[in-house]
Amino acid sequence: MWHYAKPIVVVSECLGFSPCRYNGDQLNDEVVHKLWPFVQFIPVCPEVRIGLGTPRETIRLVKDGENVRLVQPSTGMDITEQMNEFSFLFLNQLLDVDGFILKSRSPSCGIKDVKIYSSKQKGPAAGKGSGMFAEHVLRMFGYKAVEEEGRLTNFVIREHFLTKLFTLALFREVKQTKSHHRLVEFHAEYKYLFMAYHQQKLKKLGNIVANQARLPIEEVFLQYEQTLYELFARRSRRNSNINVCQHMIGYFKHELSSEEKQYVHELLEKYRVGKLPLSSITTVIRSWAIRYQNEYLLKQRYFQPYPEPLLDVTDSGKGRDY
Repeated sequence: MWHYAKPIVVVSECLGFSPCRYNGDQLNDEVVHKLWPFVQFIPVCPEVRIGLGTPRETIRLVKDGENVRLVQPSTGMDITEQMNEFSFLFLNQLLDVDGFILKSRSPSCGIKDVKIYSSKQKGPAAGKGSGMFAEHVLRMFGYKAVEEEGRLTNFVIREHFLTKLFTLALFREVKQTKSHHRLVEFHAEYKYLFMAYHQQKLKKLGNIVANQARLPIEEVFLQYEQTLYELFARRSRRNSNINVCQHMIGYFKHELSSEEKQYVHELLEKYRVGKLPLSSITTVIRSWAIRYQNEYLLKQRYFQPYPEPLLDVTDSGKGRDY
């Protein structure tokens, strides 16, 4: 029913594309594998790109006063400048990109919790931070959908990542049309999804679309895009999702029996206390929209913000939402 744009995603090359890890391994990541038919991947291994072989001696982040250096202890090589130069050049030549999936705990690609040592020699880590390539990604593209493959085993994190990724990809497609009509359609389809994320930002987006100041369409899209990034800065909250569901249930207040109303409110309560996934409620509401032919609700991407084959309620067990 819905059209999904194909996101452009930069991905660590070792996650299913090439045996380029430091030990010559290739990881077959399940999330990356499932995404393959639906996204355009741009694989990259920053360490190989700066001339390190495969397999290769370990590299690590080392504290140097107020700075952090990227070094190879066994050879004494300092590859900080090479990594910074490659990162800057590679990221600046990306014309369009919607997201990044990077290798966790990597001294080049790890987004967080990468060990930073106090010296080149073996010893306990002095702290944690971002890999050197990932630091450039966060500085230049932190407002995009950026995650580590390890964190994407968490259902809640994965749900937010995929929702943001496919929404930004579709907006990029709409933006290229420079059509106010397409922007109006886009905004209408995402009304309840945006409400679940941030009601104030939803209102601001609505005002931008209304364009009462008669701004040029390029400026309208620019303002809308910036506010969209702000809206997705954090994931939706459980109480916000309950509020959205209650709004949608209100469309059927005259059609539903008291038993049906009681049933869906019981589902909402189970979701509130973390015993059910949100999809248990939205499936019921969508079935009512089909039964009562509510075309407005049926167009809402809140029901399915990304392709159905990617829907997977399995979880690593860390931070499960239900």
